[in-house]
Amino acid sequence: MPFKATPVYVTKAALFRTLGHPARVRILELLRDGELSVGTLQEELGIDSGGTSQHLAALRRIGLVDSRREGTSVYYRAADPQVFALLEVGRALIARALAEQQALLEELSAE
Repeated sequence: MPFKATPVYVTKAALFRTLGHPARVRILELLRDGELSVGTLQEELGIDSGGTSQHLAALRRIGLVDSRREGTSVYYRAADPQVFALLEVGRALIARALAEQQALLEELSAE
């Protein structure tokens, strides 16, 4: 049976599904300024080490983060800075939707 390539839209859906958890988006936002240790990420997220590790593993599986070990510590960084552009597009879409809602609210208040 010949190899059948996964359609791009399926791969994109997997990317967005992985990004569908707030902790994973937060991890990427935290990595915007450079690499961080698992301990620092755990502290910033306010979740236990198991939860942090699961989220990092999910991001690593789809290639959004890379890791390196230094002694007993593991450090994570964004694998590609384009992920930050994706986060910015998300922010812009949310801001536009909120501006439209605000305009509607102001119109309703004026009536």
